[in-house]
Parts: sequence; C-alpha cells; structure tokens
Amino acid sequence: MSNPSGSASAPAVHREAVTAETAAFVAAVKDADLTLPVPGCPGWTLADLVKHTGGVQRWFSVLLRGRIQEPPRSRDVELRLPANEDGYPDWLADSAAEAADAFAGLDPDAPMWAWGADQHARFWIRRMLFETLVHRTDAERALGLRPVIDRDLATDGVDEFLVNLPHAAFFAPKVADLRGDGETLRFRCADTDGDWLVRLRPDGFGVEPTGPDAEGTRTAAGVTVQGAAADLLLFLYGRLGPGSDALRVDGDGEPLARWSANSAF
Repeated sequence: MSNPSGSASAPAVHREAVTAETAAFVAAVKDADLTLPVPGCPGWTLADLVKHTGGVQRWFSVLLRGRIQEPPRSRDVELRLPANEDGYPDWLADSAAEAADAFAGLDPDAPMWAWGADQHARFWIRRMLFETLVHRTDAERALGLRPVIDRDLATDGVDEFLVNLPHAAFFAPKVADLRGDGETLRFRCADTDGDWLVRLRPDGFGVEPTGPDAEGTRTAAGVTVQGAAADLLLFLYGRLGPGSDALRVDGDGEPLARWSANSAF
C-alpha cells in the first residue's frame, strides 16, 4: 500500500466487529471446560483468557468515557467478575455491552491520549477489536476449532499491529531491540492488497511506503513474508511460526528471526 495505514477500516466497522467477535468468543466458550490450557497464551487457561479479554474491554471503555488526555495512572477497573467461572461467558458478553455503551455517542475523531500512533478515540476502538479478535481465535484453537477471520478485518489488523508496534516498547521492552542498519522486511497479503515494508534503522524501525517509485519499480526487501491476511495476522501475533506451511518466506532469514524474537506484545 502506498499509504501504510490506508487499509484502516472505519470506526463504525470496528465497533460492530467488537460486538460480533465477542459473540463468537462467547459462543465458543459457553459450555467449554474453562480449565483447558490456551496454546496461544502459554500458562493461561480459557478462564484466564476470558477474564483478560473482558477486562481489557472494560478498561478501554473507562478510558473512552473519560476521554483521557494523558497516560492513566492505573489500570485498575471494577471487573465485577462472577463468583463462579461458569458465569464467565455471560460476563464477557456483558463486557462487550459495556463497550457498546461507551461507543454510543462517541466521536471517534475526538482527541485522546493513546499509546500508539493515532491520538484519537478511534485508536482505542480499533485496539479493542484486535485484542478481542486474536483472543477469540486463541479460544477456538484451544478447543480444537479452526478459526475463520474476515480477510478485510485481518488486513486491517496487520496494519494496526505494524503501525503501532514502534510505540509499544514501554510495555513490551524487547521491541526496543528491533534495530538494524537498514534491513527491510516486507509483509504481503496474498488475498488482499495489503503490503507493508518495515525498515530496521539504528534508532528503531517503522513502516515505509511500498508503492512504485517514479520509474515504476517497487522497493525491494531483504525478506518477504506472504500469506493470506488471516495467516499473516496470526504470524505477527506469534500464533504461527515463520516455518508454517501457510506462509511463504523469501530472502534473508536473519532479520525475520530478529523480528520474531522481539516483536511480541
């Protein structure tokens, strides 16, 4: 994409998708054994996954209602968890309802503090969506199901991840090690027009335009990772390894190994 963030969906799409993704998450865990381990989140059970996702939705909802203008001093929020874990699925559904209430009447273009690149309320809606979507797939995979991800949402999720990752070092310190001497990594969706070029610089890294130059040629990359948008999204979140049959990797593997070792958040 000549505009690295050009794949961003409208905030209305994100709001609706939070509701839909949470409903799918709830349906998956409704009658499940919540003590099952979650491969995508080592050390967590399904109960932990539900609690985390609902907690994030409730915390972001508090931030949106308050239109925060500076970093919050605390992440504490009243979760109102049920006494028994068998009530967790319904509690997660209520968390999405709280989010929907926070979205109502919200101007997504309202200025807000955000830890990422976009200092507007829409940042938090988009971030909530992909937090929910990825953990929905974690729950389904833990239950032996095969997750399905809308390809346009997945493309948007890849963009959201790559554009915001350079700002994540304060809570994901390994991100600060994503440096280099100009090495480039290209992430390309095989089923949409999603295409991002990341350059590792001595002072950090960032997404650069990928469109053709004046001569009509595209910037070459040291290593290219290509796959369906859904698989590329899961790769970036560490749910698929670079050796997965779902991905095609061309070029120098060292920058990709460096990326995989330091890009988790």
